[in-house]
Amino acid sequence: DRFGAIARTRIPYIGSCGALDMVNFGPMDSVPERYRGRTLHRHNPSVTLMRTTPEENARIGRWIGERLNLMEGPVRFFLPEGGVSALDAPGRAFSDPNADEELFRSLEATVRQTASRRLIRLRAHINDPQFSEEIAAEFHRLIGGGRTRRRAKG
Repeated sequence: DRFGAIARTRIPYIGSCGALDMVNFGPMDSVPERYRGRTLHRHNPSVTLMRTTPEENARIGRWIGERLNLMEGPVRFFLPEGGVSALDAPGRAFSDPNADEELFRSLEATVRQTASRRLIRLRAHINDPQFSEEIAAEFHRLIGGGRTRRRAKG
């Protein structure tokens, strides 16, 4: 009930759609037969991951969007157009821009965006430094901290 807890407290919420490209199973032989033809990735001997389909992503987007609509505090939900997980990057096992776009379109169709409830698309991968920098900057804007200071590299 993570979304419900945020909705009840009315505190600011910043989120994203990390790892919504996958379903977790145990060892490869634990994957139900009906999913054996799907895109599977053996993460380690104990964990097998299955890529979500565009249809599943649309349902996920509606489910999340309905919960974001219940939140009365400020909401910023970031959509990483470059991929939602380490496996969902160009050339990686779960790269499927169409499936990701279904997730984003479904969220955009479901979420009632207002001045305080916003979806924010970023042309970045969820693991890119730019993505986390944008989230940190938005966090500081929401709490009144202004701009973030960048740390010196090195």
